[in-house]
Amino acid sequence: MGRRELREQIFLLLFRVEFNNPEEMPAQLKMFFETGSYDEDMHSFSEKDREYITEKYNHIMESLPDIDKQLSEKAENWDITRMGKVELTVLRLAVYEIEKDDSVPASVAINEAVELAKKFGQDGSGAFVNAVLAKFV
Repeated sequence: MGRRELREQIFLLLFRVEFNNPEEMPAQLKMFFETGSYDEDMHSFSEKDREYITEKYNHIMESLPDIDKQLSEKAENWDITRMGKVELTVLRLAVYEIEKDDSVPASVAINEAVELAKKFGQDGSGAFVNAVLAKFV
């Protein structure tokens, strides 16, 4: 799986956080890998992909309080509890990549986040995500 596909899978896993209690997430993680990708062409994950997705997911979850604090500070006039779940999840992933993942250039993280927001969000999601993330660079 390429980086774009891996990022999308991490987004889909992180999106589950919005609908499940923290105690339920280990079971959700297991179910995520057992049921395979939402994409009909990718029914299962390689061991390497599982490890990458799990590691990045765990790092993001460990950093979530800090990420949410930064988002609250940068997203002027927006309380993160009022953001759409898709946009919030995309922003969390992108802020992690910008602030904590040296292997991803900020410009790539922003571009990929905008594309995820366009794909999974509503009209205007891409522009909103871009505007918030622009404040991180």
